[in-house]
Amino acid sequence: MDQRFGLLVLLAAGLLCLSLAPVSQAEHQVEDGLDDDVDVEDELDMGLAGADEEELEGDVQDEAPPAPTIPPVPKVTYKAPEPMGEHFFAESFDRGTLDGWVVSIAKKEDTDEEIAKYDGKWAVEEMKDSKLPGDQGLVLKSRAKHHAISAQLLRPFTFDTQPLIVQYEVNFQAGIDCGGAYIKLLTQTPDLDLDQFVDKTPYTIMFGPDKCGEDYKLHFIFRHKNPKTGEYEEKHAKKPDSDLRTYYTDKKTHLYTLVLNPDNTFEVLVDQTVVNSGSLLTDMTPPVNPLAEIEDPEDHKPEDWDERPKIQDPDAVKPEDWDEDAPAQVPDEDAVKPDGWLDDEPEYIGDPEAVKPEDWDVDMDGEWEAPQIPNAACESAPGCGAWSRPMIDNPAYKGKWKPPMIDNPNYQGVWKPRKIANPEFFEDLHPFRMSPFNAVGLELWSMTSDIFFDNFFISNDRSTAERWATDGWGLKKAAEGAADPGLATQMMNAAEERPWLWIVYVLTVALPIVLIVIFCCTGKKKSAATPAEYKKTDEPQPDVKEEEEEEQEEKAEEAEESSPAAEGKSDKEDSPGEEEDAKNDEDKDPTVDEKLEDDVLRRSPRTKKVRKD
Repeated sequence: MDQRFGLLVLLAAGLLCLSLAPVSQAEHQVEDGLDDDVDVEDELDMGLAGADEEELEGDVQDEAPPAPTIPPVPKVTYKAPEPMGEHFFAESFDRGTLDGWVVSIAKKEDTDEEIAKYDGKWAVEEMKDSKLPGDQGLVLKSRAKHHAISAQLLRPFTFDTQPLIVQYEVNFQAGIDCGGAYIKLLTQTPDLDLDQFVDKTPYTIMFGPDKCGEDYKLHFIFRHKNPKTGEYEEKHAKKPDSDLRTYYTDKKTHLYTLVLNPDNTFEVLVDQTVVNSGSLLTDMTPPVNPLAEIEDPEDHKPEDWDERPKIQDPDAVKPEDWDEDAPAQVPDEDAVKPDGWLDDEPEYIGDPEAVKPEDWDVDMDGEWEAPQIPNAACESAPGCGAWSRPMIDNPAYKGKWKPPMIDNPNYQGVWKPRKIANPEFFEDLHPFRMSPFNAVGLELWSMTSDIFFDNFFISNDRSTAERWATDGWGLKKAAEGAADPGLATQMMNAAEERPWLWIVYVLTVALPIVLIVIFCCTGKKKSAATPAEYKKTDEPQPDVKEEEEEEQEEKAEEAEESSPAAEGKSDKEDSPGEEEDAKNDEDKDPTVDEKLEDDVLRRSPRTKKVRKD
């Protein structure tokens, strides 16, 4: 029973841990790189440590030492990140202003006049529920409006032999219903005017989160220039395999990173974890390079082209005995009306207790009839009303005759247009060499306000970008981790978003308890066995039985000692010549024989065997 109880407890603990695994994510670990830049304030009560030492020494013998106090959760002190190493753009908004940023004053074309203006408001402020006082960012303040803002890079970025790393932070403080939080890297052109930044302003790369309804996207789009025509075409990266829902709903700050390498590979990361990767040559839609051959648009299927693999046999003839008019079912001629069938009783009758409503108008409502109810007389009978034979399948039914199908001797296969060389074919083996860009911008429409942006960074050195991420996003992660709710709160919040988790909680907590109670508290007690049962089964007796047997043996020995046989035995030791006479006297004593037989019957078989051994 103890082993069974232990196994059940271990099973319950294991199931509980599995159910809590997706809920309690470990976000309390801080990056090693934060050790040099993160200032942790313990905020302990220093008054106790600075008290008068003489007063403490005087009371130490009279008063018990105070109970140890639990220190408060450490707070992470904000320190603005400083760009170090090679970079083209770095913005943390810790100056508290939009200096260097240009708000668009343009109007969107092909849109109603009322919403055509880019009049959405921007502000630099802290997050509403900031865990890091002093950290400010760019906030989209308006809902259901067009927003556009941009800034120049320190110098244009040219795609050559160095990679491109773009990263920034987003926090959907109020969640997100429908809207984007992506950025655009604006193509370097002579006529680029940031005051007139609109949706049609040429860009090289568009990257970032976007959501509408239940469609969670993480865009990576680049505009590729056709080397033959000079026209640009958008190339979209494949959809990530990861579930992106959490990044839009948990109201935490997430770091979005795009890495493009000169070997045409790319990586998309969220919180420094790769969620999408591939090649610009093979993982974009439509593909960068068109097909070498295409179907001839001038080719048409001949009128006599036969695509039918099977045809009806033209030589087949309908059999003479084939009756197409035979019904599918016929009355069962062997059926007999059951005894007791009530032919004169209807199956339903008018309710005799029904009363015509007082407001019934014959002219308006027609002649009143009582509602129909089942006929009570039919309940005990096999049936009521006119009896008819049941219908059965007609064995002579064959249906409509059709000629059998045979292989088409003229089958030519499925027609396809012939292939011709693609006149627009080209082969660009280096799509990484995109158009240079010299500005970064956000051109957004959102039905949700208070979207928080921070710590934009563009570089060609991955280690420099990672250090910037550690100094900026790493601090936010540490602060949010320190302020995370307890396990119980996380379980409740997770169950609110995913109600099915309540079932998991019940199964992992309540079910093991019920099983433990059933196995431990409702077990059938074993009744004590009688001596006769032990004799029948040779089952070992409890220790109490053994003690009783020992007492009986002692009594039997005392009886033997007190009997004449015992005396004869002592005389035998003194005179060996009288041993045979004494033994004969003992055998002749019936009282001693009966006592010995009773004693043997009272003994268990196990004890009996031991004594024989």
